[in-house]
Amino acid sequence: MDNISFEFFPPRTAEGATKLRQARAQLAKLKPEYFSVTFGAGGSTREGTLNTVMDIHREGLSVAPHISCIGTSRESVRALLEAYRGHGIHRLVALRGDVPSGAAGGAGDFQYANQLVEFIRAQTGDWFEIEVAAYPEYHPQAQSPADDLQSFVRKVNAGADSAITQYFYNFDAYARFVDDVRALDCNVPIVAGVMPIVSYTQLARFSDACGAEIPRWVRRRLESFGDDRASIRAFGLDVVTDLCERLLAAGAPGLHFYTLNQAEATVELCERLR
Repeated sequence: MDNISFEFFPPRTAEGATKLRQARAQLAKLKPEYFSVTFGAGGSTREGTLNTVMDIHREGLSVAPHISCIGTSRESVRALLEAYRGHGIHRLVALRGDVPSGAAGGAGDFQYANQLVEFIRAQTGDWFEIEVAAYPEYHPQAQSPADDLQSFVRKVNAGADSAITQYFYNFDAYARFVDDVRALDCNVPIVAGVMPIVSYTQLARFSDACGAEIPRWVRRRLESFGDDRASIRAFGLDVVTDLCERLLAAGAPGLHFYTLNQAEATVELCERLR
């Protein structure tokens, strides 16, 4: 399957690192365009991100580190850019990032992702392919849909090459977002973010935090399964496979899977889509 990518978060334990290597070996067989590695709220996993990125790079796989604004300085970003460039890494995901829990605000030299993108371009020219975030159901902190669209266009105009969406389960939200962005003369590829469904409680927690809507009919069906993980998994595979098929049929330029450092559900989805 062409134009797929997989996202990981940096493991916090030796056991987690071993499990991630095993998951990565399974997912690498699908020949993704790249793997990405998250940065953590306020850069809280910065060292873990760098270590995980270098592990993937040493395995000969294409990797895209995340860099976020919140809590970062120009000097720390410049040092990361030099490190990644020195190792021949050519792709980045540039984000505003989440404010750490309990923090009063985003202390740091950057406030918005467009400022970070501008800085990366000023420091490194065209060395990096830069991807930014898109929110088909709008960022939970956006004042209005129009403001959110303008924020997205600013990031692109600052020098982004493409975008990855937050995950969603409403196909129409993605289709409308793309149409609205195109109407603003913004033509970068917008890759669809995909979250496999393996646990209802986990999914509900994530979705409530990030503003991704679980359609009522999906939520009620998942609730009805209780602790029956096999039924949750089977239903989730059907729902997400159908969504991915619709996205690809509509011309989505790629699918970016939020793996949560697990391979099984993502592998099965990709096998179905073949």
